Amino acid sequence: MNQEVHIETYDAAWADQYAAEAMNICSALENAELLLEHIGSTAVPGLSAKPVVDMMLGVEKLCQIDEWKGQLEAIGYEEVHHPDMPERRFFRKGPRGAGTHHLHIYVYQSEAWNNQWLFREELRRSLAKRKDYERLKQTLARLYPHDRKRYTAAKAPFIQRTIKQAQRCRLP
Repeated sequence: MNQEVHIETYDAAWADQYAAEAMNICSALENAELLLEHIGSTAVPGLSAKPVVDMMLGVEKLCQIDEWKGQLEAIGYEEVHHPDMPERRFFRKGPRGAGTHHLHIYVYQSEAWNNQWLFREELRRSLAKRKDYERLKQTLARLYPHDRKRYTAAKAPFIQRTIKQAQRCRLP
């Protein structure tokens, strides 16, 4: 099923939506020690985005999620299996193609976790990168308005390049 790609102008309410949902998750997983981060374009002030709040949860082992699956389902999250991404577990809140929140679960401080964090921080830090990424997303949304998979795949080279540049800049 192809999903529509709709980019909206930055909305400061996205940060509030993240904070509210983070509290909801923490409340549902009350006995767990959690590290949650707001990631993706909605986490970057001034950046246009699909209006979906992306979050990442850091865990010691991905199998920990099996213990929490019922609690996440009780607050509206559905696990979506992505066998091509074994380094992550993924849950969506809301219907397919119209989800409101995405929860990406990684081993804390793993390469995948760090790359998500680096990309977000680089976009927050660099106005030029943020503008380049926004232009790319708008172009791709016009090229692939009903194909989210192609839209996402076409962003990958920019994302990987940005992460590699950020990694080089962090070296001593």
